[in-house]
Amino acid sequence: MSTIALQALGLETSHLVDYQDRLVHNQIVNDLDALNKAVKAAGFEFTIASAHRDFHRQASIWNAKFSGKRSILDKNSIPIDTDSLTDSEIVESIMLFSALPGASRHHFGSDLDIYAKNCLAPHESLQLEPWEYQSGGPFYEFSCWLESSLSEFGFFKPYDKYRGGVAAEPWHISHIKTANMMTKCVTPNTIRDAIAKQNILGKAAILAELPRLYTQYVTNIAKN
Repeated sequence: MSTIALQALGLETSHLVDYQDRLVHNQIVNDLDALNKAVKAAGFEFTIASAHRDFHRQASIWNAKFSGKRSILDKNSIPIDTDSLTDSEIVESIMLFSALPGASRHHFGSDLDIYAKNCLAPHESLQLEPWEYQSGGPFYEFSCWLESSLSEFGFFKPYDKYRGGVAAEPWHISHIKTANMMTKCVTPNTIRDAIAKQNILGKAAILAELPRLYTQYVTNIAKN
C-alpha cells in the first residue's frame, strides 16, 4: 500500500506537523494560518478541539462505544440503550457521530474540530454538540461567520447538515484540496484491508455491510 494510502487510513504519520499543540497535515498550514488570523480579526479565539487521530485512537473510541464503556448518542445527543440492538444496529448507531477506524477524515490531518474559546462562559465546558453552534448556543455567531467565510481560505464543512449518514457536525472543518487528495485512497477495499487486520469490535457486521456503510457514511458529505 502506498504511503499516502497509509496516511489516509491513519496508519502513517510522516505528513503531520504541530499546530496549536495538535497534529495537522503539513499542506494545510498556510491556509490554516490565514483562517486563524481572519477569525481573530472577527473577534473570535480560534481553538482546535481535535485534529489528527490515528487509526488506533479511532479504534479505541470505536471499541469503547461498541462495548458500552462509552455512551453512544442519538441525533438529539441522548444516550442510546444498546442492550436490545444487533451488532449491525450498534455499528450504525456509532457511525452517526464516530467514523469507522480507517474511514475517519481525522486520519487525514486536513480536518479539524474547532470552536471559539472566548465565547464560552467561565463556568461552561466544551461539549461539541450541535446545540452549541445553533441559535442561542455559545458558538452561534462563530458558526455563522464560518459559514460565510470558510471557502475563502480553502475549507468547508463536510457535515454541514444531516444527510441520512453522519449527524450534523458544525464544528468540523476540512481543507478541500488536501482532503480530496486523501479521500481518493479511502475505498471499501482499503478500509476492509485495514479493519481485517485489527482488533475491531463488530468486525463481522462491519465487513458484511461495508459497501453500503461506505456510501451512506463515508462519501455522503457536502459538496465542496
